[in-house]
Amino acid sequence: MARRKNRESEEMYLEAILLLRKNSSNVRSVDVMSELGLAKSSTSRGMHLLIDKGYITMDESGVIELTAEGKKRAEGVYERHCVLKAAIMKLGGSEELAERDGCRIEHVVSDELLELLKKFVAE
Repeated sequence: MARRKNRESEEMYLEAILLLRKNSSNVRSVDVMSELGLAKSSTSRGMHLLIDKGYITMDESGVIELTAEGKKRAEGVYERHCVLKAAIMKLGGSEELAERDGCRIEHVVSDELLELLKKFVAE
């Protein structure tokens, strides 16, 4: 269970960085902290774990960049998020429900189910 929670946290950080980068070229830890509503200590620990895993780099001024592997992973998380949100809305769920529950499900959905949902959304 702890491993899944760590993966979820890691994915939330990566997705937040990806989305923040779409609006700003200079994303820093404080931006991620604000976006996710986390404490400074948690965010700092999370950033260092992502650096250690090779998903991000941080320059001397604190600007965060996704590595190629980090960007690939972040885009995969965001794709799952979008597919799940679209599927829930297609089933008749509100945008609020789709956003909230899609965000929760994106971390545990299997590749097989994701492919089925992609087909469902495309119909």
